[in-house]
Amino acid sequence: MIDKNIISKVRKFALDNSEPDDIHGFFHTERVLKLCLHLGKKLDANLLILKIAALLHDIGRKDKTRKTSNKNHAEISSKMASKFLNSYDIGLSQEDFKNIIHSIRSHSFSNNSNPQTLEAKILSDADKLDALGAIGLYRTIAFTTMNKGGIKEVIKHLQNKILKLKDQLYLDATKEIAKERQKIIIDFYKEIKDEI
Repeated sequence: MIDKNIISKVRKFALDNSEPDDIHGFFHTERVLKLCLHLGKKLDANLLILKIAALLHDIGRKDKTRKTSNKNHAEISSKMASKFLNSYDIGLSQEDFKNIIHSIRSHSFSNNSNPQTLEAKILSDADKLDALGAIGLYRTIAFTTMNKGGIKEVIKHLQNKILKLKDQLYLDATKEIAKERQKIIIDFYKEIKDEI
């Protein structure tokens, strides 16, 4: 019962602090959460840590100071999560609290913070998996056009980031999932380069 109450509060806070889009907004958060739970059950991870960390992993993206300070969203998200979780007495052990904050901080490959715990590795990999496959392709195109880019910028984003994600995964279980999803990206990438 306590887990349900915690997750309900965390979910509301995450929803209130999510971007209003499909790219990094709450739909992305829910997909990452679903992947985290799937992997967490398979790998015998702490599901409460995964639920909280997954729900809060991108809350810093909406922070207006992020764009002017050039701070990584994972760093801002971890600070916001820490403040939020400290404001409630939800009965987390110090170890679980630290794991949640570490998982959020280290989920972004561009934050130069490598995940050390199983839960942090799961969150990091789940977030990357959501950038692969059909959803990942949609997100890449939407992100690029939202930032006023065209076909050339989509290709560049695929080359410079998306096609490299598979090699940045930590867990064997996620590398298996990535194989199929990567194929969709590679097929599109080859086809679009041939067509332009």
